[in-house]
Amino acid sequence: MSEKPAITITHVNKVYPNGTVALQDMSMETKDSQFVSLLGPSGCGKSTVLRLITGLEKPSYGKIEWGDRAWNQKLAFVFQEAALMPWGTVMENVSLPLKLAGKSQKESSRAVREALDLVGLKGWERSYPRQLSGGMKMRVSIARALITEPRVLLMDEPFGALDEITRSKLNDDLLSLWSQKQWTIVFVTHNIYEAVYLSNRVIVMAARPGRVVADIPIEAPYPRTEEFRTSSLYNKYCREVARWLAEAIK
Repeated sequence: MSEKPAITITHVNKVYPNGTVALQDMSMETKDSQFVSLLGPSGCGKSTVLRLITGLEKPSYGKIEWGDRAWNQKLAFVFQEAALMPWGTVMENVSLPLKLAGKSQKESSRAVREALDLVGLKGWERSYPRQLSGGMKMRVSIARALITEPRVLLMDEPFGALDEITRSKLNDDLLSLWSQKQWTIVFVTHNIYEAVYLSNRVIVMAARPGRVVADIPIEAPYPRTEEFRTSSLYNKYCREVARWLAEAIK
């Protein structure tokens, strides 16, 4: 992990036209190649932070700066729902960003197969979403993000709808991919245990208006395994994050 800032959010407010104050004096900095989780109660503005980073929405006040101006052009978003085209095969769904960029099927084919291999879906290229489990659909969604060769990966509760066994496996797979690709990841979750397991840092946000109430470094080495999940250090961090989250919802 570099000490170079990737994304810096400084004193950002977001007020919607109906008067709802989603964020108030929101500040955070994410280092290059860091894995940061945003944790907080529903409606605290976690997803709003991601949309502001992408540029889909603009802050009402404050600023968002990139450590490298090119990085905001190398950004991928993985949503809570896989959002696959039901009429398209796995290969067609994954290749969509390249198709939209004007790449030919021949140019895209190898990249798609490599991405599917990375997420453990080799051999499923001709399958349709209806033939896939929830976890497999999310792997397709991650492969679709991979194919754009992102520098920054934003993930909005991508595993929230999955069972615990599938979620745990995808957590491990995501960390493996992150260690290979060295993305900067901003990951939104409601799950304390997931946030602590995955992250370099857990940022706890207060209930609306959203703002940072705690920025907790998770000083545990990678790779993280089941041994870490059952360790006293892991439990210590989970208790600390839970304490701050309880404060955030008061």
